[in-house]
Amino acid sequence: MNTWIIVPAAGVGHRFGGDIPKQYQQLLGKSVIEHTLERLLQLQDVQIVVAVSSEDTLWQSLSVFQNPRIQTTLGGEERADSVRLTLEYLQGKAHQDDWVLVHDVARPCVQVQDIQNLIKKLAGHKVGGVLATPVSDTVKRVLHESSIDSTEDRSQLWAAQTPQMFRYGLLLESLQKAVQQQYQPTDESAAIEQLDYTPCVVEGSRDNIKITRLEDMAIAEAIMKYQQEQL
Repeated sequence: MNTWIIVPAAGVGHRFGGDIPKQYQQLLGKSVIEHTLERLLQLQDVQIVVAVSSEDTLWQSLSVFQNPRIQTTLGGEERADSVRLTLEYLQGKAHQDDWVLVHDVARPCVQVQDIQNLIKKLAGHKVGGVLATPVSDTVKRVLHESSIDSTEDRSQLWAAQTPQMFRYGLLLESLQKAVQQQYQPTDESAAIEQLDYTPCVVEGSRDNIKITRLEDMAIAEAIMKYQQEQL
């Protein structure tokens, strides 16, 4: 049985802004994508496949992509498309029961020990699951025109992170059916849930932030400096 890590990196990050996609923004002397891949490479016995855009040539100049454990393939317009296309690229290479971890390229602060804990805890699980953290903020359901409709019960709410870990065959089936049903899942777990399976959560760390907007770069830099001090 093999373990694969898929990194969807074909997006342009409209919410981030700027001329350069967020994965190529500089963070402590390296691009975001370099930080992310270098952390994933600390995991032993995994193969990494990065889904890139056909218009993207920036990745070719980064030395991390010379690592023999990293492959590239073409992604799609949406995250789910990139993951599905990568899974289809792996047909003939991956087995049905292989584990696939999908990790956001814009989560460079993920702790390796959290990923190792995810793999360990899900090793015998029938479906798989995701790294997540309990929601600590009060969550409001908002209608149109910014009107608050209700306050959610946060005791049962968790904020999903990545990696998200599922069996190769099941994940491919779920994303192919999503296309047939014209359903656009925002993460892998949503596609699995659509097939009436029940993934589980494994608690991660709150420092595993996703860089979405420009101000998140400063937060990620502060987190990385803190993490380095703890070594």
